[in-house]
Parts: sequence; C-alpha cells; structure tokens
Amino acid sequence: MIRVAFVVGDYPPEQRKLREDAAKAYSSADVEVGIVSVAARPFDGLTPAEIQAASGLFHDAFREAERQGYDAVVPLGMLDIGVEGGRSAVDIPVIGPLQATLHVAAQVGEHFGVVCYHPSAMPRHRAQCVALGMENFIAGRRASGVYLQHIADNRARMIDSFLAAARALIDEDGADVIIPQGITQCPVQMKPDWLSRELGVPVVEGIGAPIKMAALLASLGLRQSRVRWQKAGSQPK
Repeated sequence: MIRVAFVVGDYPPEQRKLREDAAKAYSSADVEVGIVSVAARPFDGLTPAEIQAASGLFHDAFREAERQGYDAVVPLGMLDIGVEGGRSAVDIPVIGPLQATLHVAAQVGEHFGVVCYHPSAMPRHRAQCVALGMENFIAGRRASGVYLQHIADNRARMIDSFLAAARALIDEDGADVIIPQGITQCPVQMKPDWLSRELGVPVVEGIGAPIKMAALLASLGLRQSRVRWQKAGSQPK
C-alpha cells in the first residue's frame, strides 16, 4: 500500500471536508490518501507576499507527513506553495499540483485552455507556467468570474460561466485540453469526468493528477534529485 499525504490548510469546516473528500476519492486498493494539516488559510485568497511567507508552514507539514510514514506528499492548491524548498526538506517525493497537472495534460493534448477563478489570477498563472517551461503549451486563459470564497453560494452560476469560458477556449483558441486553474471549480464542485463529457476534451485537474503522480513516483522508487535539490542542512560548513 502506497500512502500519499494531502496537505490541507485552514478552511471553514464544511469547505475543508469537501476538499478532503475530493482527495480521498483518489484512494484505491493500492493507494491510501491521508490528510495532513497546515497552518495556512488559502480560502481568504493569498497575495504573492503571503504565498511566499507560507512556504515554511508547508515545509513543516511535509516533514510531518514524512514522520507519519507517508511515501509522498502533495499540497492542496495549484499555487504549488512550498514545493521548491520542500524538495530539499524531505526525502519523500513532493509533488506540485500545477506542475503535475501541466505534465499530465501534455500526455493527452498540446494546447491547454486554462479557466481561472478570476482575471486577476491570470498574471500569476502565466508566471508559474513560464517558470515551469510550459507556457508554450497554453492556448489561452479565461475566467469563470467567481471568486473562490463565493463559489459555494453561486455554484450554478460558476458552472455556467466555467462551461462558457471552456467552450470559448476550445472553439476560439484551439484548446484541446481544459485545465481548471482552481481545484474548487473542479474536482470539488464539478467532477472531471462529467466536465470532460460536457466539453468533449480531456479535463486535467489539480487534485487527481498530483495524487496519482505522487503514487506513481513512490511505486517506482523515485524521489527528487539531490543534485538539483540538495538536502537541507547538508551543505559543508
């Protein structure tokens, strides 16, 4: 049994349960998905300064996952918070949800349509894709127009606007894969298989892809390179 830790921040109880349930749904006969808490609150929205400041909290959560005997760890959310430094902090694979989503999408298409919560998220997403060397795969970005905090109370409106944005990306921008940039849209409020049937293209989302990739790497005995990510505290004095 491969054990994958899913790191979840501080959400209102009913919202946290939705996210935990979405992650645990990817458990199988061979993979157990468990929850590790982190003292960060992404539900209220995070500025770049807050994202950077939260990295240390996620590193602590990754270490806790390793102490609990997990074989790999995935932080919730497609900001990939703490992933870069976390790979130096622990010896288990640390999987970035956005990075995993992009690489899985590249196996089933080559022009990705990205649906963000709000237009204000697009510059940050573009910067992430540039840093990951994946911007050339992006066909376009659109927004559902509903902030994260308001999705639960406006689910029907979010679904309608998401579908409209995704169809425009497919019909007008030539997207052959849709990436929901925001796990609350999918898979928390919409299931990817349903969404894929509605749109007629693969939908790759940021909970299932990184959890399954984490399990794959653990099953292959792979972990981050110590040439690229030297272990914390290993530098000569």
